[in-house]
Amino acid sequence: MKTIKHLIVITICVLTAFSCKDATKKNSKGHIEEVGPTNNKTVIPKNVLDSLINNPPKGLVWIPQGTFLQGAVPQDKMAMQHEKPQHKVTVDGFFMDITEITNAQFSEFVNETGYVTVAEHKIDWEEMKVQLPEGTPKPHDSIMQPGSLVFKKSKTSISNLYDVSQWWKWQIGANWKHPNGPESSIEGKDNYPVVHITYKDAQAYCKWAKKRLPTEAEWEYAARGGKANTIFYWGDAPAVLSQKANSWEGEFPVKNTLEDGFESTAPVKSYPPNGFGLFDMAGNVWELTADLYNINYYNHLATKDKISMNPKGANKAYNPNNPYIKERVIKGGSFLCSDSYCASYRASARMGNTTDSSAEHIGFRTVVTPKMLLGD
Repeated sequence: MKTIKHLIVITICVLTAFSCKDATKKNSKGHIEEVGPTNNKTVIPKNVLDSLINNPPKGLVWIPQGTFLQGAVPQDKMAMQHEKPQHKVTVDGFFMDITEITNAQFSEFVNETGYVTVAEHKIDWEEMKVQLPEGTPKPHDSIMQPGSLVFKKSKTSISNLYDVSQWWKWQIGANWKHPNGPESSIEGKDNYPVVHITYKDAQAYCKWAKKRLPTEAEWEYAARGGKANTIFYWGDAPAVLSQKANSWEGEFPVKNTLEDGFESTAPVKSYPPNGFGLFDMAGNVWELTADLYNINYYNHLATKDKISMNPKGANKAYNPNNPYIKERVIKGGSFLCSDSYCASYRASARMGNTTDSSAEHIGFRTVVTPKMLLGD
């Protein structure tokens, strides 16, 4: 990815995580060792399980056990190499948040715990420089201030969509309470998805809520909503996108036609739910998962030639575009995803995101298993 002089090193660290273009380079650093699945099950009596399913925790819906083909479907012309090949996966049943975690929900967590998000902390250069090429100079202290990435429109057409620095800006003072910078606010936006959340922030929320982040396999299985081998959760028809998801329509990143009704994030439940009753599993905000991002992982699962049971992802991150940085998988796309760029509102779409980076289009939702609810 290109960088430009006025972009600070901080932006270099995190911007590379948002390129929708595919990484195809491989070498020995991409070797996969799979994290072990959870097969040591505690049997829950049927009447107990039925009671939990019939009385789900508030704001969650039951996702039944199932087997599916994870990864890009053959008819998906926008599919990237790291979404291939398809491989068969089985996941146990779990409960999932019906919507993305909202500002209201995150506010409750912060008010009760006093938690301060990564975007609100002063930047630690000693911690940051280990993720950068040796010899990278330290930016001036005036730049090393709390902040996050915000989207900026381009005034002219862009021919090189590999250079994401053309539409992302490091904004001092941007965080979950001030999504566009210090002068912005979430007042009146309780039912909007919380954004500018890092993996660390999401993990802290999960610990408080006694839940966890979904695995990538759980997330994609849930996103498909019971439909098999379709590009989108609603089927294969892109023509109905504006009725189904919050995305970018028009020339990216110059003009958004607002055909779907929103310029940036939309309130949760603004679009129809999928077959499992989940909202915004396509578009609105990218959602964090628990899995490490490794471009070779799907190939590894496919070569096993057997069904993967509750896969938890690779045991090491690997992205040749970001060789110094550990990334986690994010799923679902966001309000910035365009059919002229990456169309990441597709069910199989995936990207890597650095564990300590946040942006205006990244949020999360949580899951909980019956065993977790029973204190096991």
